[in-house]
Amino acid sequence: MSAHVCILMGTCNGAAHLDAQLQSIAAQTHGEWSLHVSDDGSVDDTCAIVRSFAESHPGHTVTLVKGPGRGSAANFLSLAERGGWPEGAWLAFCDQDDVWMPDRLQHALALAQQQDADRPVVYASRTIVTDAALRPRRESRRHPHPPAFGNALVQNVLAGNTLVLNPVAAEILHRTAPLALRDRGVPHHDWWIYLLMTGLGACVINDDRPGLYYRQHSGNLLGANRGAGKLFSRLSMIWDRQYATWIDCNIAALMRVGDHLTPENRACLARFRAWRENRGRGARAGGPKAAGVWRQSAAGDLMIRLAAAVGRF
Repeated sequence: MSAHVCILMGTCNGAAHLDAQLQSIAAQTHGEWSLHVSDDGSVDDTCAIVRSFAESHPGHTVTLVKGPGRGSAANFLSLAERGGWPEGAWLAFCDQDDVWMPDRLQHALALAQQQDADRPVVYASRTIVTDAALRPRRESRRHPHPPAFGNALVQNVLAGNTLVLNPVAAEILHRTAPLALRDRGVPHHDWWIYLLMTGLGACVINDDRPGLYYRQHSGNLLGANRGAGKLFSRLSMIWDRQYATWIDCNIAALMRVGDHLTPENRACLARFRAWRENRGRGARAGGPKAAGVWRQSAAGDLMIRLAAAVGRF
């Protein structure tokens, strides 16, 4: 029997590009899917487009619910908390303005199904970055080191618009989503999935083959910019302590799901917390790697050291 994939899509004023994304879902070579959309207060034609798509595809379940109105991360995680998908279903996350390659789901499932079915598995891939008119610019960044919890504590390398979770991982995310949403909530759903799944010892696949066209336009929430503009943005986030606040929120959520973490990763989290709390000691003794955390580049590690040195981390 073919695996059923529940596609979770978060929307907010996405009418300009939504139809192209929906048509790419309809064109998937893997035909066993349902679509679950959480709309976070659109005032354009987004909801009408989703309803029209549902009417024109009666062979698939398409649901539309009202989002929590707390931002993108809460919008996606509220869908994961809601559940209601068929037993044994896979989850695939979907942005409102991309275009999927026709075999995106088929290829992701083929790789993920090679792993132990009793183990949580998370699939992600690179993307083809395009302009607003879907003209390709480049492939997304290739990360040199494999996914790991020590990396996830300070950096997300899994593209949220490419994530596919096997049924075991989907059930864990469903159970823990309320804990991730509590209080201020985690800042980014994809970063949270990276943290949670590496923390509990899941198999994480970061495929080098792109699976979708990642459209860049003026309305992107985060985008995939590089160069001087991206560097300035990162430095601003550090100076304003936005990055440190994100880390604080992630750690708070991890403490609530501590029983799911492996003993090794619980110890790693404890070392990292102690390192961050060691105020007033310059860049903090030993640097980030002594605390068991690291980014994908030497420049990224230096950024953490400098942020710690000036009290912004």
